Amino acid sequence: MAPMLRLHNTLTGTKETFAPIDPAHVRLYACGPTVYDAAHIGNARPIIVFDLLFRLLRHLYGPAHVTYARNVTDVDDKINARAAARGITIRDLTDGTLAQFHRDVRDLGVLMPEDVNVAGERPRFVEPRATDHIAEMVAMIEALVRAGHAYVAEGHVLFDVPSMPDYGGLSRRPLDEMEAGARVEVAPYKRSPLDFVLWKPSKPGEPSWPSPAGIAEPGRPGWHIECSAMSAKHLGKTFDIHAGGIDLIFPHHENEVAQSRCCFGTPVMANVWLHNGFLQVEGEKMSKSLGNFITIRDVLKDWPGEVVRLTMLKTHYRQPIDWTLRGLEESSRVLDRWYNAAGDEPAAPAMPAAVVDALCDDLNTPAAINELHRLAGAEAQPAGLRAGANLFGLLTRTRSGREQEQVAAAGIDVAAVEALIAERRAARAAKDWAASDRTRDALAALGVTVKDNKDGTTTWTVAR
Repeated sequence: MAPMLRLHNTLTGTKETFAPIDPAHVRLYACGPTVYDAAHIGNARPIIVFDLLFRLLRHLYGPAHVTYARNVTDVDDKINARAAARGITIRDLTDGTLAQFHRDVRDLGVLMPEDVNVAGERPRFVEPRATDHIAEMVAMIEALVRAGHAYVAEGHVLFDVPSMPDYGGLSRRPLDEMEAGARVEVAPYKRSPLDFVLWKPSKPGEPSWPSPAGIAEPGRPGWHIECSAMSAKHLGKTFDIHAGGIDLIFPHHENEVAQSRCCFGTPVMANVWLHNGFLQVEGEKMSKSLGNFITIRDVLKDWPGEVVRLTMLKTHYRQPIDWTLRGLEESSRVLDRWYNAAGDEPAAPAMPAAVVDALCDDLNTPAAINELHRLAGAEAQPAGLRAGANLFGLLTRTRSGREQEQVAAAGIDVAAVEALIAERRAARAAKDWAASDRTRDALAALGVTVKDNKDGTTTWTVAR
């Protein structure tokens, strides 16, 4: 019997048994990057977490039966400001930033469209860019105006929040309370202080497109309408799972729900909403003013992507995570143990049931990792360990292959190391401990750590 997947649904506030709308086509959407600057480690968390969910869904339902859409926001106020500050075009900025993002997340072991899509078949992973979906946004905006859920005012189109009586259902914010707490000073053209922008005029030098009917001047979309249009095009008017960071619940995801439901007349936008917790650095909120703002590329300069990935997954996705040097060091040691235990053994054809069962319990990665520890323990099961770790996106190389990569990356002269190892072995056989210590120090100077085993052999690894 196949494992039963249970997920904590933000929409209902409970953990529910997942039942796809169509078991032959499971559909997942996650909010991706806004490409105005290098992604930071906080951005990496949802990318890694929902990559794991994508892998799990593919395992449960079959690779050909899961579609994942992760969008790219490439039109935004921050993008416009950054491009102007650098004196480059919007497209040059977003193309360069997106290319860097792709390099970063690939180094984190995140699946990419080219890894899973098969020629001649329905795309299994799409990465839609907002600027490629302007026509879909305009069509949605015009439909909302016709339905009485949006209005034109001073070159803007705004969503009429009071026209949706159950607005606030995702974030559990009653409409009257939100109105009472809204800012006093709001744009004079808004009917309600809660109304939000669907379309706005473009300033000089900003990108612009032909506006929805009723507006003469070109303009550009608001942020929220982008995800509604892209998810509808690639996954349908209603789909299975919408995922993102907890900071997006309000207003972004709440406004997506409002736009999509009111445009298409559907009771829900997505059946299940998943949100990952915040990330702190050494116990403090990450910020440039505190000097603890860390990009993914910064971390990858010092730590392998697998170490970063495991560090992200050790904490349950819904809980806050404290990003620490100690945590990275621990993950590095864990991966060393796992690689040693798995050796060069290929992955087992069957996935370890306990690993899958743990992940099916609302992505309980701590419990699944405990099972991987067991598989790497005293009675190691190398094939099962590798299979379970592969589901996590880990242990993707053999132990020998990893060691060769480490040696190459460190620029170590293998012949010189082996010669020193031979000298050390001879010194230890002669009980010349001083000479043995000198060779150990010489090896350390080359970036090598040696281990003398009980059977008289000596092994070595690249030191961190």
